[in-house]
Amino acid sequence: MKQRLLFAFGSSLALLSCSRGGDDGATPTPPVTPTSPVETNAPNANYRPAFTGQTRVSGVTTPASSYRAAIVTSSLTNPWGVASLPDGCLLITQKAGQLRIVTPAGVVSAPITGLPAVNASGQGGLLGLCIDPDFATNRMVYWSFSEARPGGNLTAIGKGRLATDERTIEAATVIYRAEPAYAGVNHYGGRVVFDRSGNLVVSTGERADNATRAQAQSVTAALGKVIRITKDGQPAPGNPVFTQAGARSELYSIGHRNPQGLAIHPVTGDIWQSEHGPRGGDELNRPQPGANYGWPTITYGLEYSGQPVLSGIQQQQGMEQPVYYWDPVVSPSGMTFYAGNRIAEWQNNLFIGALSGQHIVRLVIDNNRVVGEERLLASEGQRFRDITQGTDGALYAITDQGRLYRIDRP
Repeated sequence: MKQRLLFAFGSSLALLSCSRGGDDGATPTPPVTPTSPVETNAPNANYRPAFTGQTRVSGVTTPASSYRAAIVTSSLTNPWGVASLPDGCLLITQKAGQLRIVTPAGVVSAPITGLPAVNASGQGGLLGLCIDPDFATNRMVYWSFSEARPGGNLTAIGKGRLATDERTIEAATVIYRAEPAYAGVNHYGGRVVFDRSGNLVVSTGERADNATRAQAQSVTAALGKVIRITKDGQPAPGNPVFTQAGARSELYSIGHRNPQGLAIHPVTGDIWQSEHGPRGGDELNRPQPGANYGWPTITYGLEYSGQPVLSGIQQQQGMEQPVYYWDPVVSPSGMTFYAGNRIAEWQNNLFIGALSGQHIVRLVIDNNRVVGEERLLASEGQRFRDITQGTDGALYAITDQGRLYRIDRP
């Protein structure tokens, strides 16, 4: 632990309106019984965890009668981020640069115009998004994307107003760029969420290559970081102060590899973050202000060649341990805490889309420790890219193959 701190929807989705009502009451469910860890494959590395429960915790199982998954649509193209709109529709980014709205009935809008150009090569494109806490009155949308700049590409944050007719983004502007740019096309990070104080939390990758990944440890670069900025892209008040010369004041935490997951705990307001490791060593962190999460100096993963990363160490003074890690990898991407009450045993659990794992990770967390893990929808054979909670209390998940799932009680 950190010391620093298919089912076809059928006729039930016949309505085209985005308005959704329904009973939010929860049906009581019996407590789950822990089982053997869900991961049964051998790890890539023989590294020992720093504490009990840091990896391969006991499995938990949601009774099959407690939830149902249904495909809302299969007509998306490489969706990357999903956000819930107040009227019950879903706002979804597509990697190639399109923004679309999907109704609860699965009707997919035409592409929304007005976005700046993206560089969709490699792992880039139109990435994560979120809506303003005051969207009902200001209709502002924020998104992360890979932008071509002199000298290469970088992770950028844009914002603009979703027009009343929902056909265009008005007055789109870039409010933040994670510099320096680099002539590579991988590890952009790419998530953006609002914290409890109304500031934006942004994840950036270290751009993958040996030439750049050391910058995850540099406070003069915005690569491999958790960033905290205002709605106008300025460093957020209350950010930690790094004392090194040239330190960037937008930095919140450092030492990250390719963080594609961000979520705010619904009770504590804490930031939680997931990131891709190399060969093993995917991490779940609870970033603390000013903390260093170690990449590439410490890691529970190996190089893709099977060799140790740098000195092959997993602990070093002044560097934080992950709350949890996976080896082999599951490739954690977008994530959300379940704040609904429709499935009682899921209350405040963390749900993470797994890409190479091809399932949705459910983590039971107690006192900031992972105490149970479940794999949901593993039989679907989908790369789950992002997940959010809708205004109806259901979970909505998108996959690289173009599906949008609704997950709720039967």
